[in-house]
Amino acid sequence: MLWDVVYIIGLTTLAGACIPLGGLLASFERIRPNWLEEEFRHFVIALGGGILLGAVSVVLIPKGQASMEDSLWAIPVIFAGGVLFFVVEHILGLKNRESPQLMGVLLDFIPEAIALGGLAVVSPNTAVLMAVLIAMQNLPEGFNGYRELSSQPGYTSRKTLIFMSCLVVAGPLAGLLGYFFLSDRPLILGGVMLMASGGILYLIFQDIAPQSRLTRHWAPPLGAVVGFCLALFSHDLVGHI
Repeated sequence: MLWDVVYIIGLTTLAGACIPLGGLLASFERIRPNWLEEEFRHFVIALGGGILLGAVSVVLIPKGQASMEDSLWAIPVIFAGGVLFFVVEHILGLKNRESPQLMGVLLDFIPEAIALGGLAVVSPNTAVLMAVLIAMQNLPEGFNGYRELSSQPGYTSRKTLIFMSCLVVAGPLAGLLGYFFLSDRPLILGGVMLMASGGILYLIFQDIAPQSRLTRHWAPPLGAVVGFCLALFSHDLVGHI
């Protein structure tokens, strides 16, 4: 048990450390000319979105469905995750002057770390894969989160990096929560992974894919979650016939 706890703390800490690491990379001298910097920033945003989508497709949804024994109830759980993230992001956005990249770090990192902790005993190989995916997505999210937060009044480079470093602690705490409370509850663990999937899909189309966003309109990203759920429902329906 002690080794499991140390293992989970190590995995989640390494994954979370990529948040301030991404911020540190972003704190270096800005790229010149300005158009190249803008191109690179959008590339990093797209990179993070692609990794998130990969995590959903490769790990979260397949493992979540398997934990729920391929039940069709997985579909409304995914959609509920999208709605939940919409509500949370809307509330946080009103109170925190709209910081989508930084909110994205928190909203996807915590449920993924919970799932990682639950999977550490049930499926150790999957836990390692998830830790790698979390680390890969935290790096570009940390990069963009730094640029976003450091532009806010009162945030110096040092203060921003210290704040981002504090976010690393959320990973081990969430991972241990998943380990102690979800490792022997596969149905709930599957629900957490599926809700995180729906939420991540919402974030991808609301905040990360700028071409699909309308200012202060949330129907397009929620529509993307609905469309994904319909496609998944069709696939599962055929499998159950």
